[in-house]
Amino acid sequence: MKAYYQARAHEYDDWWLGRGRFADRDRPGWDEEREALTKTIAAMPPATTLDVACGTGFLTRHLRGDITGFDQSEDMLGIAGQRIPEATFVRGDALDLPFDDGEFERLFTSYFYCHLEEGEREHFLAGARRVSDELVVVATFRDFERPSQRYEERILNDGTRWQVYKRYFEPDELLAELGGGEVLFKGERYFLVVRSP
Repeated sequence: MKAYYQARAHEYDDWWLGRGRFADRDRPGWDEEREALTKTIAAMPPATTLDVACGTGFLTRHLRGDITGFDQSEDMLGIAGQRIPEATFVRGDALDLPFDDGEFERLFTSYFYCHLEEGEREHFLAGARRVSDELVVVATFRDFERPSQRYEERILNDGTRWQVYKRYFEPDELLAELGGGEVLFKGERYFLVVRSP
């Protein structure tokens, strides 16, 4: 997984923007729902926030407050640092967060929790709860046209193929795993955002 995201860094935003390999993909309402997602993130109150698996900073830039981006990919962090020069960026392992207890008011993570397998999820949540007061998770909404979990093949621009574990969520299911909370946004087909205090 780490090697995949390092290799994908310079084409990651193509997924968000419907470019490159994603240009011909049929995603009705994608742009509108993506814009609603970013507005939801921007509307959250400012906070001292740790964005775990921040990637290129595509969503990080909409967070308000004192922001620290955290990722294992040097190339992802390089792109994020250019995009959001006022933020702090730290490289490391999301399953071993190198921060003090209660250092952040909020831990934000987008499209990371949905890639964690059994055992990894519990480990990540323990670390997230240790370093922050609340948890905000962006995930893929389950529309019942696909299974709740599966391995998916991803093909990069260089032709390399990768197997990636992916989960899709119903709001109540995700909130139950996180220990309760509220839905901040649920799109029609794609995006889900929940907050767990």
